[in-house]
Amino acid sequence: MFRFILLMLAVGLTLGYKNPHYAPGRTTMVHLFEWKWDDIAVECERWLGPRGFGGVQISPPNENLIIWSRNRPWWERYQPMSYRLITRSGNEQQFANMVRRCNNVGVRIYVDAIINHMTGHAEENVGTGGSTANFGEWHYPAVPYGRNDFNWPHCVIDSSDYVNDAHRVRNCELSGLKDLNQATEHVRRMIVNYMNHLINLGVAGFRIDAAKHMWPSDLRIIYNRLNNLNTAHGFPSGARPYIYQEVIDLGGEAVSRNEYTPIGAVTEFKFGLELSGAFQRNNQLRWLVNWGTPWGLLASNDALTFIDNHDNQRGHGAGGNILTYKQARPYKGAIAFMLAHAYGFPQLMSSFVFDDTEAGPPMDRSGNIISPAINSDNTCGNGWVCEHRWRQIYSMVVFRNVAGNAPMTNWWDNGSNQIAFCRQGRGFIAFNNDSWNLNQNLQTCLPAGTYCDVISGQRNGNNCTGKRITVGNDGRAIISVGSNDYDMMLAIHVGSESRI
Repeated sequence: MFRFILLMLAVGLTLGYKNPHYAPGRTTMVHLFEWKWDDIAVECERWLGPRGFGGVQISPPNENLIIWSRNRPWWERYQPMSYRLITRSGNEQQFANMVRRCNNVGVRIYVDAIINHMTGHAEENVGTGGSTANFGEWHYPAVPYGRNDFNWPHCVIDSSDYVNDAHRVRNCELSGLKDLNQATEHVRRMIVNYMNHLINLGVAGFRIDAAKHMWPSDLRIIYNRLNNLNTAHGFPSGARPYIYQEVIDLGGEAVSRNEYTPIGAVTEFKFGLELSGAFQRNNQLRWLVNWGTPWGLLASNDALTFIDNHDNQRGHGAGGNILTYKQARPYKGAIAFMLAHAYGFPQLMSSFVFDDTEAGPPMDRSGNIISPAINSDNTCGNGWVCEHRWRQIYSMVVFRNVAGNAPMTNWWDNGSNQIAFCRQGRGFIAFNNDSWNLNQNLQTCLPAGTYCDVISGQRNGNNCTGKRITVGNDGRAIISVGSNDYDMMLAIHVGSESRI
């Protein structure tokens, strides 16, 4: 009986780590990559909250090494000097203010947690909070960490290790970054203290960077020592933090993502790779009829899904032929499919413009991040892309919220790259990725009425600024998406009805 109780407790904890604890009716998070805390707070209040976004993944909030020799690259945020909350994004007071303001409008905050390693051996030796380290002695006094807190003997991961040696993948250095030993009590305590401090400030969960490079048994101990979420920020009593772990596993490697699903959710890199291929016509859209686990994807409840993230859009981390903002038309199509489909827990990417894959965010001559400018059409300027402000994307966030748990039904395809399906009684979407027009009488599964397509426009008072679709008493409608239309999809849902 005692063993049974322990087993049930372990199962309960694991399930708890897979709940993002969104405010009711919200389903989707966005990664505001390299945004400042003050800017995120404002964005929650003016845009994300009113438009039904569920949460924001933020860049690592802990002190990192300043790397002027490479002109402040984005990856300096992934070289910790300490767990003090001071970066180019802001200080601890600004961080706490952001979390509270976002929670107040129903938008949760998820922290990118760098707990696998510290810095590499660099020319510079000053952190964003002024801390220094003795790299040659593996000494980080601001934590503090010393030689005994890292994995020995010293080794660096070789490319062949990923196929042949799980031990080296987890105990050797990733790209020369000093590899912490999470099996030691001191390291566990420092990590837990850091994460619990963030939980007490009101965050809802964590992306665990480089989880593949840590032992699941060590991570389980760390997760189980975390506090429940802070009820003062609107979380229910006993709520566990949402944990989604970066495990890049496209198959055939020594470390499997399946080793991590018992302790939390996992970032599903195959998702964006396969959908990018389909929407670039490397595969026909009709084959998406059984999208999900039949494609070799994780179980839906285990998967944090995305088309692109800050790594793979730069060719890192299962990179390759991934769609990004730079291929806007098929990218919007892939995002729309992700948000219309019921599989997984979706995450959107919100980027800054880059050509150099190492380039950091827009900054002034002193290295200070420049805030996004908001244009009159609600898009961004000052070097920021802000995909989450594109109409085709934020409208599909609303679509997913409206669809809720409604089942997927009435799949239709033309045997090629024209597809459509319903979210029963809640929404309908159609795609045309062929070189000829789509013009079909299709079942929308929606009540009779006139609806505004939320892709080509929106409802404006009693009118539609884009396409208007008339649904008959039988739920059917004439659906037209031209091969040369600005967007390859059309979407309607309950709430997008025209009043005329």
